[in-house]
Amino acid sequence: MAPGPGLRQSPLHDRHQALGAKLVAFGGWEMPLSYPQGTVAEHLSCRRRAAAFDVSHLGTVRLEGPGAFEALQSALTNDLARIGPGRAQYTHLLDEDGSVLDDLIVWWVKPQRFDVMPNASNTSRVRAALGGRDVTDERAVIAVQGPEARRLLAQVCPEAAAPGRFAVSRFSYRGAEAVAAGTGYTGEPGVECALAPEAAGDLWDRLVDTGVAPAGLGARDSLRLEAGLPLHGHELGPGITPLQAGLGWVVAWHKPDFPGKAALERERRYGPVRRLRGLLAAGRRPPRRHQAVLAGGRRVGEVTSGGFSPVLGRGIALALLEASVGEGEEVEVDAPREAIACQVVPTPFVAPGVRRG
Repeated sequence: MAPGPGLRQSPLHDRHQALGAKLVAFGGWEMPLSYPQGTVAEHLSCRRRAAAFDVSHLGTVRLEGPGAFEALQSALTNDLARIGPGRAQYTHLLDEDGSVLDDLIVWWVKPQRFDVMPNASNTSRVRAALGGRDVTDERAVIAVQGPEARRLLAQVCPEAAAPGRFAVSRFSYRGAEAVAAGTGYTGEPGVECALAPEAAGDLWDRLVDTGVAPAGLGARDSLRLEAGLPLHGHELGPGITPLQAGLGWVVAWHKPDFPGKAALERERRYGPVRRLRGLLAAGRRPPRRHQAVLAGGRRVGEVTSGGFSPVLGRGIALALLEASVGEGEEVEVDAPREAIACQVVPTPFVAPGVRRG
């Protein structure tokens, strides 16, 4: 099957086709949305045992050399000095108005090498801001996630399963350098493995043979929503700051100026006018993005992401609400046909690392 016009393909594309995946356009790539078992089954496999996700569409911008640390430290919100080689860090790249141009993970692979992982559609923007080299085509990335992820991955490649949470380690796979990081986007423990494209198919096949369920973008999104994790373009993006998204912890206020810091300091002084909150629906019907949130018949915000929680059996959503709307309040989502009754709740909706079902 030829890719859609202008779409890139993962090194694992043939594997997805062989498994009967439904392929869709996403961030300029043709990627699996789901496999024949369906999104809910894939979601529950990750929560209960382990699932493998092809996330090769994520970018990798590599900065190397004596100036790499300073380039990142001066451009990003978090403080790299808090970690060191062999660790990873979640951070933000901001516009001057304090809004989030991208949220990304920095893998500090060795003393003078940093692999920065932006969202798929933001790779060029991040490279332009940070410098470095786009090495996205030089590797594939497989995320193995779930309570049994490390145990099953260790049966295939013990070195890949070794890094703990937000740790990074190098290893060799089929004669080529690979890197594993204890990161992910599901709310479950797990590892992301970046390895040579020609070696990725072998690792994928062996994981599937070991009983790790292949999972697509649909399950990845429903899992991150249950975990209350933001998605750029939804909970982060133009006009949305880290403080509004409840991510002030990624801002190192003590650092010298970085892009957007002055705007954030003003917002911090007066307090955000809106905040990201969780909404738990009274029933199974899910709120959807862009639907208005009402309190006492008055609009107080908007849904940024919504869906059905396979674990809770109820609709859930993230929404940007007026700062005065607090947890425990009853609100309505203005949906077609009938409003959806919801309660404002803390996130995550589903606690991480707990076996379910």
